[in-house]
Amino acid sequence: MTVGLGGPTHGWRKLDDGSPAQQHRTYERVHYSQVHLGVQVSLTVYAPSREAADEACRAAFGRIAELEDVMSDYRPDSELNRLCAQAGGPPVEVSGDLFTVLHRAHDLAERSRGAFDATVGPYVQLWRQARRSGTLPRPEDWRAARALVGYRKMRLDAAARTVELDRPGMRLDLGGVGKGYALDEALKTLREHGLTRALASAGGDLAVGDPPPGRRGWRIRVWEAEGGGRRLVAANCGVSTSGDTEQFAEIDGRRYSHIIDPRSGLRYGEPILATVVAPNATASDGLATACVVLGERAGRELVEAAPGATLYLRRVGGG
Repeated sequence: MTVGLGGPTHGWRKLDDGSPAQQHRTYERVHYSQVHLGVQVSLTVYAPSREAADEACRAAFGRIAELEDVMSDYRPDSELNRLCAQAGGPPVEVSGDLFTVLHRAHDLAERSRGAFDATVGPYVQLWRQARRSGTLPRPEDWRAARALVGYRKMRLDAAARTVELDRPGMRLDLGGVGKGYALDEALKTLREHGLTRALASAGGDLAVGDPPPGRRGWRIRVWEAEGGGRRLVAANCGVSTSGDTEQFAEIDGRRYSHIIDPRSGLRYGEPILATVVAPNATASDGLATACVVLGERAGRELVEAAPGATLYLRRVGGG
């Protein structure tokens, strides 16, 4: 697959990362952006040449485009939607990428007791319509969606690499984990091309590689209730921020979040921002989404139980 890169921003600079083998080596910092997964996706790399950066970033964007064909719920012919079209039938063999993402989503669903759930698609469809129309879903539509949602209705077989969706009409939504996985894969592709000093971002998700030359890590600003903003120095991890401070719907005087609680089909209440640092962006993406659904106390418990994860949470309007 050939992917264009558009216009980069770049500049030569002498940078020393402190190791004798790297002293006096010249790096070029190059930044590219493209639209994928419904958002602006950016890659920032430190490379020995512009040509090396071009080749690696073209391959990384190509990998993201491949995954968009796998995970998109907007594209009728995506692998995800082809799987959903066979809901209610026998187990379906899927690609390694789709199985991996669904397996991680299912694992988080169990750990969060359903606060994160990839089968939330029917509720997502109802709320997309509600936001456009400004009216709440009809009770009969709500009941029909509820019958189709529940992570236990999705069965995975790792040995056969198959997925079985129990009921016709089930729809999967990977919005809370797909971007993180795509960014992890983009970073992996950059590493395969020899560029380890890299950062990939999409929306509120970051996949962070080795530090820029001469630094301990990438400087990333996060928000939390105590003390306002904090600047992290991060390397080789995922950082994801999820919240409902900007995207929401007001219907009949009540504020509804765009982040849906799969256990009830809606979420309303005090808006919060949750930032999670985890070993990779797939993990941080899903945990941040689950934390918004769970709220502060249960969200902290979930993150504290996840190896290598840290939560920064801010209650908007609450300090």
